[in-house]
Amino acid sequence: MLRTALVYGALSGSIVIGVMIAGMMMAGGHGAPPTGGAAFGYTIMVVALVLIFIGVKRYRDRELGGVIKFGPAFGLGLAIAAVAGVFYVIGWEINLAATDYAFIEEYSKGIIARKEAAGASAEELQKIRAEMAKLIAQYQNPAYRLPITFLEIFPVGLVVALVSAAILRNPKAFPAH
Repeated sequence: MLRTALVYGALSGSIVIGVMIAGMMMAGGHGAPPTGGAAFGYTIMVVALVLIFIGVKRYRDRELGGVIKFGPAFGLGLAIAAVAGVFYVIGWEINLAATDYAFIEEYSKGIIARKEAAGASAEELQKIRAEMAKLIAQYQNPAYRLPITFLEIFPVGLVVALVSAAILRNPKAFPAH
C-alpha cells in the first residue's frame, strides 16, 4: 500500500508541478497568471490526480483480488494525495530557488498592473499595494509558504480520493480483467 501511495503520488505531484511551471514559462515568466490561470492550474491538478483513482484501482485489483472497502480505498487515496502534495511543494520550492524567489514580487506587480489597467482609483491602488506588500512579507516565510502551497493541491486530491473510494468500493465498477 505504501509503495502504491509513493509511486502514484510522486507521479501525480510531479506532473502537476511540471506542467504548471512549463505553462508559466511559456506564458512569459512567473508574474500574474494569464486570465484563466487558476482554472488551468486546477484542471491540470484534476487530470493528474486521476492517478489516485488508477492507484486505488490497481491496488484493489492486484493486491486485494478486486474488492476494497470504502475506508481503505479512501485512506490509500488520501495517502496518494498527500504524497502528490509533498512532491508539488518540493517542486515549487525548487522552482522558487531556481528563479531567485522572484515569483511573489512578479505576481504582485502583475496584480497591481491589472488593477491599474482596469482603471482602479488611486485609493484602491494604494490598498492593493499594501495588501501585496503584506503578501510578499508573508510569502518569504517558509512556515507560511509551504502549507499554503500544499493546500493548493491537497483539497483537490481529497475530493478525487472521496470519489475514487465511493466508486471503487463496488467490485462491479471497473472490474479487474
